[in-house]
Amino acid sequence: MFSSSAKIVKPNGEKPDEFESGISQEIEVGGGRKAIIIFVPVPQLKSFQKIQVRLVRELEKKFSGKHVVFIAQRRILPKPTRKSRTKNKQKRPRSRTLTAVHDAILEDLVFPSEIVGKRIRVKLDGSRLIKVHLDRAQQNNVEHKVETFSGVYKKLTGKDVNFEFPEFQL
Repeated sequence: MFSSSAKIVKPNGEKPDEFESGISQEIEVGGGRKAIIIFVPVPQLKSFQKIQVRLVRELEKKFSGKHVVFIAQRRILPKPTRKSRTKNKQKRPRSRTLTAVHDAILEDLVFPSEIVGKRIRVKLDGSRLIKVHLDRAQQNNVEHKVETFSGVYKKLTGKDVNFEFPEFQL
């Protein structure tokens, strides 16, 4: 696991605080490669996505050989139980559920491309494999990062995912 505090240089040799070190993570993905995940506040995600292609290109040049991924910093609220009824006066919004957050992470992960289909394959031993179909229009831009996407998603959510670029026929 990468300690982002090693990359942050502050004046007078100060240590970065918890906020600064929580902005990014470096993780190991398959094949000895590393990926850098940069967490962005949800309100600023749209503005980051407007410049994301250029920003990723520049950051990948700077960090030579590491893939860079932008993901929104989202919160998962626990499922309300009967015991927690007094504490939570408000209903839990759909955007804070585990499923919604994991789906949104998947959308952020493959950003320049769009998800056009999703299948969940349950194997005989009970394990699940998510097959995600990406848009062929962005295949040239995204295809070399597919293994990185799988590794990052597995690290963040614990779910196995497989990315494909299918040809749809009508």
